[in-house]
Amino acid sequence: MNVLEARLAKLSLKGDQRAFAELVGLYQDKLFHMAYRMLSNRQEAEDVVQEAFMRVYRNLERYDETLKFSTWIYRIATNLCIDKLRKRKPVYSLDAESTDHEGLDGYSMIPSDNRTPESETLLSETQRIIHQAIDSLPPKYKTVMMLRYIEDLSLQEISEVMDIPVTTIKTRVHRGREFLRKKLEYKL
Repeated sequence: MNVLEARLAKLSLKGDQRAFAELVGLYQDKLFHMAYRMLSNRQEAEDVVQEAFMRVYRNLERYDETLKFSTWIYRIATNLCIDKLRKRKPVYSLDAESTDHEGLDGYSMIPSDNRTPESETLLSETQRIIHQAIDSLPPKYKTVMMLRYIEDLSLQEISEVMDIPVTTIKTRVHRGREFLRKKLEYKL
């Protein structure tokens, strides 16, 4: 448990708004990036972050100090993302253009030493195909894949965030990779 986070959570519980603002500052960008990658929609991601912090604030007395604060807040935000994904109408087309990326797809930040217009075009097309494949995953696999490979959480951390046994997380990661491999075999 991060000592700073524990102290800020305790102060926030006592009504210290500056301490809560510090917690928001620590996690706002991280949660937004995670939510944006899961939802591929800037407005929905912003809504999730705002709702997550509102829930954290309202439920600070329920925070279990034996858990990492990051695990608790990621669990809240991840569950909100899953709820939004479940409420969406399913879209199964892998050929459809993504409509709400506003020029940001998360993969555009991959560093490269020797970029040429040709390599940029190939890279952006590859990134688009990968992003579409990830977006086509069912929510239970998409969530695990995003937390594992985009947010770089360990299997144990994902288990804590999603409140699911590690063995289930391992299975979902394996099945998610298989699903992506099959989708990408035909595209790349």
